Amino acid sequence: MRDKILHKSADMFLSFGFKSVTMDDIANALGISKKTIYQHFENKTKLVEATTLYLFGIISHGIDCICALEKHPVEEIYDIKNFVMDHLKGEKSSPQYQLKKYYPKIFQTLKQKQFNVMQECVTANLERGKERGIYRNDMNVDFISRIYFNGMLALKDIDLFPLKKFSMQMLMDHYLEYHLRGICTEKGLKKLNQLIKASS
Repeated sequence: MRDKILHKSADMFLSFGFKSVTMDDIANALGISKKTIYQHFENKTKLVEATTLYLFGIISHGIDCICALEKHPVEEIYDIKNFVMDHLKGEKSSPQYQLKKYYPKIFQTLKQKQFNVMQECVTANLERGKERGIYRNDMNVDFISRIYFNGMLALKDIDLFPLKKFSMQMLMDHYLEYHLRGICTEKGLKKLNQLIKASS
């Protein structure tokens, strides 16, 4: 039952936001009593915390599986973006922004975990791209990986990028292109242009 609650909570929080969804909403959606939820999670904050860790685990595992394939570095970045967007429902309710606003401690914990995973994944991608002549050899990998992570966080700030004006899909597509055009060699740009053309 605990996993069912987490699965449904994740679905509802991503669709409607961490603030909007109540324990009653989750209980009704599952056809159980609120008391059953409280047997597993003592309050909503504990449920939010468990749900974010549950989602983080699923996404981290998926990213690890994509990286293990050692695809073309540019293709790998697009595959990871597509995987994350699918699992976060395109972030249409700006869950990360709401998490930061209403559950700051949970947000900070998640941010650190995300940074650790992304730093490892992006650094490996950049190093592999350099070795294969796809990314510029003169770039500072540690700097680029940190800038990339920070930019990802900025995209989720709805004060900077209001959802009425920018869809998360559009932001992610533009950001990836912006990132890759800054680091790709001519060889890398060929692959990038192919991927952009194929998705348009």
